[in-house]
Amino acid sequence: MAHRDRAVVSVVTAACCVATLFLGVRPVPALAAVGVALGTFGCWPRSRAWTGAATGATGVLLLVATFAWPGRGTTEGSVWHMVAVGAVLLLLTAAVRWSPRRQLLAGGGLGAVAVAVWTVPLVPDASFFECLGLVSFWSAPIVGSAVVGGYPRLMEDRRRQAVLAARRAQQLELAHDLHDFVAHDVSGIVVQAQAARFVAQHDPAAATQALERIERAGLAALASIDRTVRMLHAAERHTDGNGSSGAPTGDEAAGGARTVLPGIDQLGEVVDRFSETGQIRARLDLTPGVTDALAREGAATVHRVVVEALTNVRRHAPGAAGVRVALSTDRTTVKVSVTNDGGRGRSSHLSVLPRLDRGARGGGGLLALAERVRTCGGTFASGPYQDGWRVTATLPATGSGATAS
Repeated sequence: MAHRDRAVVSVVTAACCVATLFLGVRPVPALAAVGVALGTFGCWPRSRAWTGAATGATGVLLLVATFAWPGRGTTEGSVWHMVAVGAVLLLLTAAVRWSPRRQLLAGGGLGAVAVAVWTVPLVPDASFFECLGLVSFWSAPIVGSAVVGGYPRLMEDRRRQAVLAARRAQQLELAHDLHDFVAHDVSGIVVQAQAARFVAQHDPAAATQALERIERAGLAALASIDRTVRMLHAAERHTDGNGSSGAPTGDEAAGGARTVLPGIDQLGEVVDRFSETGQIRARLDLTPGVTDALAREGAATVHRVVVEALTNVRRHAPGAAGVRVALSTDRTTVKVSVTNDGGRGRSSHLSVLPRLDRGARGGGGLLALAERVRTCGGTFASGPYQDGWRVTATLPATGSGATAS
């Protein structure tokens, strides 16, 4: 490719020299400007990066031809100036489309000034306002070049920003999935490992049971990771080669990432596994019709609320003896609440496990959860309740069993 570039530049330079021999000195700047333009487009696409510099070079040549070269201000000279103006406008269009912004500001600005003022020496007796009118008239093709080159650049920038925003949304979704589901199972594994360490010497059978529960929690964590990976693959399948997203249709919409979203049906398993992996007992209360009151998106949000709340109980309230998970509906809204007793009723013979470290930046899960609930049109609240803590979310009923409000 570099050899071809050198060949193009050599041919164009030789042609300009030959033309100068036959045409004389006057058209030299215009011919040089045309040579720069032909060399730039002949070396395409490698020359995209320096279209701004080429525009600036042709602009300088046009300014020299306009104000400092023999034949300026004459009819014969103006013909060659028009040729140079055409070369500058073509390069300006390419620079607006492809040039780096710093080169565009410098080289493109210089070329635009050269085009705007090239007719001023042709009218030496013109007043200030007449000169201003000439400059304004020749600003029109400059604006046209900027529009022709700038519109596709703007569309490409918008598409790039949309791709970056989509990737950022996928990254946040992945982070939320890992936090809500995998962290829940991993925290259960940690609790069981702590329990097994305490009872291994005195009750080997209990330690064996704890290891079995660790195995089940590990398998559940692997299933959560696998579900998250499948969701990412499903999102990639609906992204074309240019990075733009396409909405799934037909069977894809019915069988894609949506079908792997957990919902209310899995809450019983979540609560049972939570009770098995520690000394805190959880109870699930469902009112009739609550399962059908939410669409899949809302059911997945309820599932996240419960998992996050139970994970926080295990992390931040290891002294709690009981947790109540309650879901109720009035056919227009669905309310989910997770309440722990804060340690009331704990038996004295049970050893308190070491409290899990919150980390330096706790509470991020609840903030993300509150934002998700609000995105679904609901309300979210969390705070002290009696001797413990309560997390509450209310979502609009959007399922088959919902009633219009």
